[in-house]
Amino acid sequence: MSKYCFGIDVGGTTIKCALFLNDGTILDKWEIKTNTDNGGERILPDIADGIAAKMKEKQIEKTEVEGIGIGLPGPIEENGEIACAVNLHWGRKNIEKELQELTGMAVKAGNDANVAALGEMWRGGGKGAKNLIMATLGTGVGGGIIVNERIVTGAHGAGGEIGHALVNPHETIPCNCGNKGCLEQYASATGIARLAREALEASQKASVLRGKERVTAKDVFDAYKEQDELAGEIVEKFARYLGHALAIFASVSDPDVIVIGGGVSKAGEVLVDCVQKQYEKFAFSACKKTPIKLATLGNDAGICGAAKLILSR
Repeated sequence: MSKYCFGIDVGGTTIKCALFLNDGTILDKWEIKTNTDNGGERILPDIADGIAAKMKEKQIEKTEVEGIGIGLPGPIEENGEIACAVNLHWGRKNIEKELQELTGMAVKAGNDANVAALGEMWRGGGKGAKNLIMATLGTGVGGGIIVNERIVTGAHGAGGEIGHALVNPHETIPCNCGNKGCLEQYASATGIARLAREALEASQKASVLRGKERVTAKDVFDAYKEQDELAGEIVEKFARYLGHALAIFASVSDPDVIVIGGGVSKAGEVLVDCVQKQYEKFAFSACKKTPIKLATLGNDAGICGAAKLILSR
Protein backbone atom coordinates (compact mmCIF):
# COMPACT_ATOMS: atom_id res chain seq x y z
CA MET A 1 0.00 0.00 0.00
CA SER A 2 1.29 3.46 -0.90
CA LYS A 3 1.48 6.01 1.89
CA TYR A 4 2.84 9.13 0.18
CA CYS A 5 2.01 11.46 -2.70
CA PHE A 6 3.35 14.71 -4.12
CA GLY A 7 1.46 17.92 -4.80
CA ILE A 8 2.94 20.42 -7.27
CA ASP A 9 1.62 23.93 -8.00
CA VAL A 10 3.28 25.52 -11.03
CA GLY A 11 3.29 29.32 -11.25
CA GLY A 12 4.90 31.72 -13.68
CA THR A 13 7.81 32.51 -11.36
CA THR A 14 7.77 29.80 -8.67
CA ILE A 15 6.86 26.12 -8.43
CA LYS A 16 5.51 25.09 -5.03
CA CYS A 17 6.11 21.44 -4.12
CA ALA A 18 5.00 19.31 -1.20
CA LEU A 19 5.31 15.76 0.09
CA PHE A 20 2.11 14.45 1.67
CA LEU A 21 0.94 11.46 3.58
CA ASN A 22 -2.13 10.10 1.83
CA ASP A 23 -4.36 11.37 4.65
CA GLY A 24 -3.47 14.95 3.68
CA THR A 25 -0.74 15.62 6.22
CA ILE A 26 2.01 17.79 4.74
CA LEU A 27 5.41 16.32 5.60
CA ASP A 28 7.58 18.80 3.74
CA LYS A 29 7.32 21.83 1.43
CA TRP A 30 9.83 23.46 -0.87
CA GLU A 31 9.96 25.78 -3.88
CA ILE A 32 11.94 25.91 -7.08
CA LYS A 33 12.29 28.66 -9.63
CA THR A 34 10.17 28.38 -12.76
CA ASN A 35 12.75 28.30 -15.54
CA THR A 36 10.95 29.53 -18.67
CA ASP A 37 14.11 29.72 -20.81
CA ASN A 38 14.05 27.92 -24.17
CA GLY A 39 10.30 27.47 -24.22
CA GLY A 40 10.18 26.25 -20.61
CA GLU A 41 11.97 23.04 -21.51
CA ARG A 42 13.44 22.61 -17.98
CA ILE A 43 10.21 23.02 -16.00
CA LEU A 44 9.15 19.37 -15.88
CA PRO A 45 12.72 17.98 -15.57
CA ASP A 46 13.35 20.38 -12.67
CA ILE A 47 10.19 19.13 -10.94
CA ALA A 48 11.25 15.52 -11.50
CA ASP A 49 14.73 16.25 -10.12
CA GLY A 50 13.24 17.93 -7.05
CA ILE A 51 10.96 14.97 -6.35
CA ALA A 52 13.81 12.48 -6.79
CA ALA A 53 15.99 14.46 -4.39
CA LYS A 54 13.22 14.60 -1.78
CA MET A 55 12.60 10.86 -2.04
CA LYS A 56 16.30 10.21 -1.58
CA GLU A 57 16.43 12.55 1.42
CA LYS A 58 13.41 10.89 3.06
CA GLN A 59 14.43 7.36 1.96
CA ILE A 60 11.15 6.80 0.13
CA GLU A 61 10.78 4.11 -2.55
CA LYS A 62 8.63 4.56 -5.65
CA THR A 63 6.42 1.68 -4.52
CA GLU A 64 5.46 3.79 -1.49
CA VAL A 65 4.23 6.72 -3.61
CA GLU A 66 0.69 6.92 -4.99
CA GLY A 67 1.81 9.44 -7.58
CA ILE A 68 2.18 13.13 -8.41
CA GLY A 69 -0.62 15.67 -8.75
CA ILE A 70 0.18 18.89 -10.57
CA GLY A 71 -1.72 22.15 -11.08
CA LEU A 72 -0.84 24.38 -14.03
CA PRO A 73 -1.88 27.82 -15.36
CA GLY A 74 -3.94 26.79 -18.37
CA PRO A 75 -6.79 24.53 -19.46
CA ILE A 76 -5.96 20.84 -19.02
CA GLU A 77 -7.74 18.30 -21.19
CA GLU A 78 -8.89 14.89 -19.96
CA ASN A 79 -5.88 13.17 -21.56
CA GLY A 80 -3.46 15.32 -19.56
CA GLU A 81 -2.61 17.72 -22.37
CA ILE A 82 -2.33 21.47 -22.02
CA ALA A 83 -3.11 23.40 -25.19
CA CYS A 84 -1.14 26.48 -24.20
CA ALA A 85 0.43 28.00 -21.07
CA VAL A 86 1.55 31.51 -22.00
CA ASN A 87 3.29 32.26 -18.69
CA LEU A 88 5.36 29.09 -19.02
CA HIS A 89 6.17 29.65 -22.71
CA TRP A 90 4.55 26.32 -23.58
CA GLY A 91 2.51 25.32 -26.57
CA ARG A 92 0.60 22.02 -26.65
CA LYS A 93 2.15 19.53 -24.27
CA ASN A 94 1.08 16.29 -22.58
CA ILE A 95 2.00 17.01 -18.98
CA GLU A 96 0.97 13.66 -17.54
CA LYS A 97 2.83 11.59 -20.14
CA GLU A 98 6.06 13.62 -19.97
CA LEU A 99 6.27 13.84 -16.17
CA GLN A 100 5.41 10.16 -15.81
CA GLU A 101 8.26 9.28 -18.17
CA LEU A 102 10.64 11.49 -16.16
CA THR A 103 9.68 10.10 -12.74
CA GLY A 104 8.38 6.57 -13.35
CA MET A 105 5.31 7.42 -11.25
CA ALA A 106 1.63 8.06 -11.97
CA VAL A 107 0.76 11.71 -12.74
CA LYS A 108 -2.54 13.60 -12.79
CA ALA A 109 -2.67 17.20 -14.05
CA GLY A 110 -5.29 19.91 -13.63
CA ASN A 111 -5.88 23.62 -14.11
CA ASP A 112 -4.42 25.54 -11.17
CA ALA A 113 -7.66 27.32 -10.19
CA ASN A 114 -9.66 24.08 -10.37
CA VAL A 115 -7.00 22.31 -8.34
CA ALA A 116 -7.08 25.06 -5.68
CA ALA A 117 -10.85 24.56 -5.43
CA LEU A 118 -10.28 20.85 -4.86
CA GLY A 119 -7.75 21.70 -2.15
CA GLU A 120 -10.22 23.95 -0.34
CA MET A 121 -12.86 21.21 -0.50
CA TRP A 122 -10.45 18.62 0.90
CA ARG A 123 -8.60 20.54 3.59
CA GLY A 124 -9.87 24.14 3.65
CA GLY A 125 -12.95 26.36 3.72
CA GLY A 126 -15.09 23.74 2.02
CA LYS A 127 -13.92 20.79 4.11
CA GLY A 128 -16.61 18.12 4.36
CA ALA A 129 -18.39 19.18 1.17
CA LYS A 130 -18.72 17.07 -1.96
CA ASN A 131 -20.06 19.85 -4.19
CA LEU A 132 -18.36 23.24 -4.23
CA ILE A 133 -17.93 26.42 -6.20
CA MET A 134 -14.78 28.44 -5.60
CA ALA A 135 -14.15 31.99 -6.78
CA THR A 136 -10.57 33.26 -6.56
CA LEU A 137 -10.50 37.06 -6.60
CA GLY A 138 -7.03 38.34 -7.38
CA THR A 139 -5.59 40.33 -10.26
CA GLY A 140 -8.16 38.39 -12.28
CA VAL A 141 -10.99 36.09 -11.30
CA GLY A 142 -10.36 32.36 -11.37
CA GLY A 143 -12.44 29.54 -10.07
CA GLY A 144 -13.35 25.93 -9.92
CA ILE A 145 -16.49 23.85 -9.74
CA ILE A 146 -16.53 20.50 -7.94
CA VAL A 147 -19.43 18.07 -8.38
CA ASN A 148 -19.47 14.80 -6.41
CA GLU A 149 -15.82 15.42 -5.45
CA ARG A 150 -14.75 15.65 -9.10
CA ILE A 151 -13.50 18.75 -10.90
CA VAL A 152 -15.74 19.90 -13.75
CA THR A 153 -13.25 20.29 -16.61
CA GLY A 154 -15.48 20.12 -19.68
CA ALA A 155 -14.64 19.32 -23.30
CA HIS A 156 -11.76 21.81 -23.60
CA GLY A 157 -10.50 21.97 -20.02
CA ALA A 158 -12.26 25.32 -19.57
CA GLY A 159 -14.86 24.24 -17.00
CA GLY A 160 -15.03 26.56 -14.00
CA GLU A 161 -13.76 29.66 -15.84
CA ILE A 162 -16.20 31.77 -13.86
CA GLY A 163 -14.21 34.96 -14.33
CA HIS A 164 -15.19 35.07 -17.98
CA ALA A 165 -18.92 34.64 -17.53
CA LEU A 166 -20.85 37.52 -19.10
CA VAL A 167 -22.41 39.68 -16.36
CA ASN A 168 -22.78 43.02 -18.16
CA PRO A 169 -23.87 42.93 -21.82
CA HIS A 170 -23.64 46.74 -22.01
CA GLU A 171 -19.89 46.90 -21.29
CA THR A 172 -17.84 48.69 -23.96
CA ILE A 173 -14.33 48.05 -22.61
CA PRO A 174 -12.82 44.65 -23.46
CA CYS A 175 -11.67 42.15 -20.86
CA ASN A 176 -8.17 40.65 -21.12
CA CYS A 177 -9.81 37.62 -22.76
CA GLY A 178 -11.14 39.79 -25.60
CA ASN A 179 -14.81 39.64 -24.66
CA LYS A 180 -16.68 42.47 -22.94
CA GLY A 181 -18.60 42.45 -19.69
CA CYS A 182 -16.83 39.53 -17.96
CA LEU A 183 -17.14 39.06 -14.20
CA GLU A 184 -13.38 39.59 -13.95
CA GLN A 185 -13.88 43.21 -14.99
CA TYR A 186 -15.87 43.95 -11.81
CA ALA A 187 -14.97 41.37 -9.14
CA SER A 188 -11.16 41.22 -9.40
CA ALA A 189 -8.85 43.54 -7.46
CA THR A 190 -8.28 45.54 -10.64
CA GLY A 191 -12.01 45.48 -11.39
CA ILE A 192 -12.92 46.86 -7.96
CA ALA A 193 -10.31 49.61 -8.38
CA ARG A 194 -11.90 50.45 -11.71
CA LEU A 195 -15.38 50.61 -10.15
CA ALA A 196 -13.91 53.01 -7.57
CA ARG A 197 -12.40 55.29 -10.21
CA GLU A 198 -15.69 55.39 -12.09
CA ALA A 199 -17.66 56.14 -8.92
CA LEU A 200 -15.30 58.96 -7.95
CA GLU A 201 -15.59 60.51 -11.41
CA ALA A 202 -19.38 60.21 -11.53
CA SER A 203 -20.08 61.65 -8.08
CA GLN A 204 -19.07 64.65 -5.99
CA LYS A 205 -19.86 62.76 -2.78
CA ALA A 206 -17.30 63.19 -0.01
CA SER A 207 -15.14 60.11 0.52
CA VAL A 208 -11.81 59.21 2.11
CA LEU A 209 -11.01 57.57 -1.22
CA ARG A 210 -10.63 61.01 -2.83
CA GLY A 211 -7.44 61.65 -0.93
CA LYS A 212 -5.63 58.70 -2.46
CA GLU A 213 -3.42 58.88 -5.52
CA ARG A 214 -4.23 55.34 -6.63
CA VAL A 215 -7.27 53.63 -5.12
CA THR A 216 -6.98 49.88 -4.56
CA ALA A 217 -9.53 47.19 -3.70
CA LYS A 218 -8.11 47.16 -0.16
CA ASP A 219 -8.68 50.92 0.12
CA VAL A 220 -12.30 50.43 -0.90
CA PHE A 221 -12.99 47.75 1.70
CA ASP A 222 -11.09 49.65 4.41
CA ALA A 223 -13.26 52.70 3.68
CA TYR A 224 -16.37 50.52 3.65
CA LYS A 225 -15.53 49.22 7.12
CA GLU A 226 -15.36 52.85 8.27
CA GLN A 227 -18.89 53.36 6.85
CA ASP A 228 -17.76 55.57 3.97
CA GLU A 229 -20.93 56.07 1.87
CA LEU A 230 -19.29 56.07 -1.55
CA ALA A 231 -17.23 53.00 -0.68
CA GLY A 232 -20.51 51.34 0.32
CA GLU A 233 -21.93 51.99 -3.14
CA ILE A 234 -18.81 50.53 -4.79
CA VAL A 235 -18.87 47.41 -2.62
CA GLU A 236 -22.56 46.91 -3.27
CA LYS A 237 -21.99 47.07 -7.03
CA PHE A 238 -19.11 44.57 -6.81
CA ALA A 239 -21.20 42.26 -4.62
CA ARG A 240 -24.17 42.46 -6.97
CA TYR A 241 -22.09 41.34 -9.95
CA LEU A 242 -20.41 38.53 -8.02
CA GLY A 243 -23.56 37.42 -6.17
CA HIS A 244 -25.52 37.32 -9.43
CA ALA A 245 -22.86 35.24 -11.19
CA LEU A 246 -22.56 32.80 -8.28
CA ALA A 247 -26.34 32.37 -8.23
CA ILE A 248 -26.27 31.35 -11.89
CA PHE A 249 -23.47 28.84 -11.33
CA ALA A 250 -25.26 27.49 -8.26
CA SER A 251 -28.41 26.82 -10.27
CA VAL A 252 -26.31 24.57 -12.51
CA SER A 253 -24.16 22.71 -9.97
CA ASP A 254 -26.14 23.06 -6.69
CA PRO A 255 -23.11 23.29 -4.36
CA ASP A 256 -22.94 22.46 -0.65
CA VAL A 257 -20.82 25.57 -0.18
CA ILE A 258 -19.34 28.49 -2.09
CA VAL A 259 -15.77 29.45 -1.16
CA ILE A 260 -14.14 32.80 -1.91
CA GLY A 261 -10.35 33.10 -1.96
CA GLY A 262 -7.62 35.26 -3.47
CA GLY A 263 -6.19 38.56 -2.33
CA VAL A 264 -9.53 40.38 -2.31
CA SER A 265 -10.91 37.85 0.19
CA LYS A 266 -8.54 39.31 2.81
CA ALA A 267 -11.28 41.91 3.34
CA GLY A 268 -12.80 39.17 5.49
CA GLU A 269 -16.32 38.50 6.65
CA VAL A 270 -17.66 41.88 5.51
CA LEU A 271 -17.04 40.76 1.94
CA VAL A 272 -18.84 37.47 2.55
CA ASP A 273 -21.80 39.25 4.13
CA CYS A 274 -22.20 41.61 1.17
CA VAL A 275 -21.92 38.85 -1.43
CA GLN A 276 -24.21 36.48 0.50
CA LYS A 277 -26.92 39.16 0.63
CA GLN A 278 -26.76 39.73 -3.14
CA TYR A 279 -26.45 36.04 -3.90
CA GLU A 280 -29.66 35.27 -2.00
CA LYS A 281 -31.53 37.89 -4.05
CA PHE A 282 -30.75 36.08 -7.29
CA ALA A 283 -30.41 32.41 -6.31
CA PHE A 284 -32.92 29.70 -7.18
CA SER A 285 -35.10 28.83 -4.18
CA ALA A 286 -33.42 25.47 -3.47
CA CYS A 287 -29.99 27.13 -3.46
CA LYS A 288 -30.72 30.35 -1.57
CA LYS A 289 -29.29 29.18 1.74
CA THR A 290 -26.05 27.83 0.30
CA PRO A 291 -23.37 29.26 2.62
CA ILE A 292 -20.56 31.42 1.32
CA LYS A 293 -17.29 30.99 3.20
CA LEU A 294 -13.75 32.30 3.03
CA ALA A 295 -10.94 30.09 1.76
CA THR A 296 -8.52 29.08 4.52
CA LEU A 297 -5.55 27.40 2.84
CA GLY A 298 -3.93 30.48 1.29
CA ASN A 299 -0.88 29.54 -0.78
CA ASP A 300 -1.27 25.87 0.18
CA ALA A 301 -4.55 25.43 -1.72
CA GLY A 302 -2.78 24.49 -4.95
CA ILE A 303 -0.45 21.87 -3.50
CA CYS A 304 -3.26 20.36 -1.40
CA GLY A 305 -5.57 20.18 -4.39
CA ALA A 306 -2.83 18.66 -6.54
CA ALA A 307 -2.27 15.94 -3.95
CA LYS A 308 -6.01 15.23 -3.80
CA LEU A 309 -6.08 15.12 -7.60
CA ILE A 310 -3.74 12.14 -7.74
CA LEU A 311 -5.40 10.41 -4.80
CA SER A 312 -8.83 10.71 -6.46
CA ARG A 313 -7.86 9.71 -9.99
